[in-house]
Amino acid sequence: MQKRNNIDEAIESWKAGNPILLYDSSNRESEIDMVYHASNVNPEAIYKLRNEAGGLICFATSWEIANGLGLIWGDELISKIPNLKPLTEKLLFYKDRPAFTIWVNHINVRTGISDNDRALTMNELYKTVKLYVEKRKEDAVKKFIEEFQAPGHVPLLAARSLKERRGHTELSIALSQLAKLEPATAFAEMLDFGVSLSLEKAEKYARKMGYILISGKEVLEVCEGEKMCWNY
Repeated sequence: MQKRNNIDEAIESWKAGNPILLYDSSNRESEIDMVYHASNVNPEAIYKLRNEAGGLICFATSWEIANGLGLIWGDELISKIPNLKPLTEKLLFYKDRPAFTIWVNHINVRTGISDNDRALTMNELYKTVKLYVEKRKEDAVKKFIEEFQAPGHVPLLAARSLKERRGHTELSIALSQLAKLEPATAFAEMLDFGVSLSLEKAEKYARKMGYILISGKEVLEVCEGEKMCWNY
């Protein structure tokens, strides 16, 4: 079968447990994130995200699932506090609303921040998403409410429609859809000293490590061409 740009190769590597490097676009953040499917997160993955990527380590799912678990957007939550509402009325230069909901720990962590602890929290978040995908919404909600504590050390992000937002959150969840995997990802922005890692350096790193680097444009082209992405 002819490969869909680099997407099929990326999906194959992703399913084998490797991270993929995901570049959004030059007219947005122009940044690269290291992305795992949440089913492959373990302490080694968290260690790699914090040492070789370096940015904030996040867990993402679809807005449909986040909302179904009872979550609301983080900016909406903060705006309910009158004196803090002005903070939510500002946007960064690319003009997207934040993808953040709340930050959580699983109740079985020690402090929440270690590689083991964050991997545990993400593993249990993945299991929660999997229950929801399996049409066991009541079980997913019960698990989420009974087994997680907030605020914690893992930011929980939700993907909007690709027509609304095309950040790493949305692109990684769209890639999950193309891979026929649950909409659950873990990622961190790749950093250099003082700034985000350049695309050129990310390409060199990908070649050195044998990782696949794909662009948001490639993901969007396949989503549009094959009508496969739920949020397109």
